[in-house]
Amino acid sequence: MNSARGLLAASVISIQNSCFVYPACQKCFSRLILDSRRFSCLKCGCTGEAKDASYRYRLSLKIADTNDLFDITVFGSCLDPFFGVTAEKKKRCIQGFNQLSGETNTDASPGALVQAVETCFIGKRFVFGV
Repeated sequence: MNSARGLLAASVISIQNSCFVYPACQKCFSRLILDSRRFSCLKCGCTGEAKDASYRYRLSLKIADTNDLFDITVFGSCLDPFFGVTAEKKKRCIQGFNQLSGETNTDASPGALVQAVETCFIGKRFVFGV
């Protein structure tokens, strides 16, 4: 695997999934395994109470430069300005909205949020660090 880093100017073609936040380990940023009371990280072994789990942004995109298509994922607080709040606050908003609307999947992003993210990103050109 090539470990060279660089910048890539590319346009967003599509959003690959509608789950924009995930429970993240505060030590290694891996996805946490949550149950109703506890969380655990399979990568580093960190554990705690589910109510104390932190959340992080994850935006999976299909992008294109002048020659190629790429699947990339953008992580973390660099997405805060686009969403207007931290991932922690966005997660609470999503859960609250889903409770009010009767959505049984409390992690599902509301359709209006998905449309807003698509409007914000699809067709726009960004510089990605890869």
